[in-house]
Parts: sequence; C-alpha cells; structure tokens
Amino acid sequence: MNALGLRAERRTVVLVAVLVALVLGLGLLGLCYGATWSTPGEVFAVLTGAKPSVVIWDWRLPRVLAALVFGAALGVAGAVFQNLTRNPMGSPDVIGLDAGAYTGALVAITVLSGTSAQLAAGSVLGGLVVAAMIYLLSFDRGFSGLRLVVIGIAVNAMVTAINSWIVLRAELEVAIAAVGWSAGSLNGVGWDDLGIPFSVIAVLLTLMATRAHAMHQASLGDAIAVTTGVGLDRLRLLMVLVGVGCTATVTAVAGPIAFIALAAPQIGRRLAGAAGVPLLPAALTGAVLLQGADLLAQMLLAPVALPVGVVSTAIGGCYLIWLLTKEVRRA
Repeated sequence: MNALGLRAERRTVVLVAVLVALVLGLGLLGLCYGATWSTPGEVFAVLTGAKPSVVIWDWRLPRVLAALVFGAALGVAGAVFQNLTRNPMGSPDVIGLDAGAYTGALVAITVLSGTSAQLAAGSVLGGLVVAAMIYLLSFDRGFSGLRLVVIGIAVNAMVTAINSWIVLRAELEVAIAAVGWSAGSLNGVGWDDLGIPFSVIAVLLTLMATRAHAMHQASLGDAIAVTTGVGLDRLRLLMVLVGVGCTATVTAVAGPIAFIALAAPQIGRRLAGAAGVPLLPAALTGAVLLQGADLLAQMLLAPVALPVGVVSTAIGGCYLIWLLTKEVRRA
C-alpha cells in the first residue's frame, strides 16, 4: 500500500473512532434528556440493572436505539444508491423510493387495517415496485446512473402526487393519521416496534458488508469491475434490494425520514477523504445525524416533541442547496 492509501486508511480509522464517540455521547444525552433530567449515573445504573426505571428503559432507550439503527440504515441505503448511480443526488428520498414505500404504507393504512405487518409488507412492496419502474425506464442499451437519477426525480414527483390523492380520498381520521405519520417521527416508539425491523436491518447490513469491496469496484466503472471479476447484474440487483429494504423498513416504523440518506454518505465520504462512498462512515454519519435531529426535535418546542422528519428536512434542505450550488459551479 502506498503512502497516500495508508494516510487515507488512517484518516478513516480516526473518523470512525470520532463518529462512534459521537454516537455514544448523543445516545447518553438522549437517555438523560426528557421531561425530567436524569444524571449519567442514574442512566448507567438502569442500563446495568442496578436500578429499574420505566422512563429510561421503556421510553427513552427504544427511541435512542431506533435513531441509531435507523440512521445507520438510511446512511447505508444512501451510500448504496450513490455508489450505484455514481451521483451524489442518487439517494432513496430523491429518486422516489421513500415515496414508493410511503405509497405502500398508505394503501395498508387506508385499504387494509394498517397493522405492523401490513405496514412493513406494504412499504417494502411499494419501494420495490417504484425501484423496478425506475430501473426499467432508465435502462436503455445499458445502465446510466445519471439517467436513473433524472427519471427517479420524475417518478418521485408522480408518486408524491398519487400519495396526496390517496390521503385526500381517505376518511378524515385516517387522513389525519397518515399525514402526521408522513412527517417521519420516533415519538412513541417502543420495544414492540423494534424487534423485527432491527433483525431485518441487521441482515441487510451484514449482506451489504460482504459485498462492499465489489460495490466500490463497480463504482470505479463497469470496465474495471468486469476485469476484477465483479458480476455487475447480480451486484446491482443486490444493491437495489438492500437499499429498498433498509428504506422501506425504516419507513414502515417511523414514516419517511427525509434527507438523512442524501446527506450522510457525502458527509462521511468528505470527512474520510475517500474516492468512493464508503459504507461504515456513511452508516455512522447517518446515525449521528438522526440522533442529533431527534434531540433537536425534542428540545425546540419542549415539552412538545416535533416529528424528527421536520428537523431532518430543514437540515437536509440547507445541505441540498449547498450541494446543488457546488455541482452547478463544477459544471
């Protein structure tokens, strides 16, 4: 390994250590913060089983873990699609996968009884249908990442319009619940909501980790990937399935949380100084962003907790303006 590669690897290791420290620090702050402040000593006593506390163990801890795991899942989903499209705009919320997952969840809410299983199945199915539609429309004598992003933005607009129509046609109580849920919120998340989603995300992230090297080879170009023995068609199918699965799983529990998948991979890449979009920095950056956004959502209008999607959208909007300005200047 040359000096440049060694320096980049050392920088990534330092970045990962810093991000892990931030995740732990924000997690501790999330466990301490609430209607009544708990000291770190009280939190550690509850976590070690020395002192029972319903507030910390049953209310705050599930929310903190959800922000951590869901943020990491969204960061990886964004990294997967940005590597696939080789475009910083290629994230699930921009190209319509969030909207597709939301469509499936809306059908489960408005047509069916809206159980957790129906929400999960509807979200995954909706995301997969939209992903297949975008992929087929963008495939013209070969794969083009830029074409996929442009078509994805158009499909996103159409699916968003369909979602608005579904909400307008629903009964008032159902429409109010659907609109509130569409903001993306971790309010009221409990242990019963997290078992299956955490298991699904763990499987998807482990699967993607085993193909991380091949993904980075493919991001350098089709010719390089083929010469190194990467099966592009199978890899792209796996990347789409993992990206949609992570996005849809988060959407089924917390609703569509915008801009984490867009911002986290690029922030992690720039901090790491990497050529591609590495998965681990993207996952940890996503966890930090969602944890921070959720804490802000709880603090801004305390004691009323805002949906975390409101805060992430505000932060992500500023990031998107900066990204578009930079891309225009580069062009």
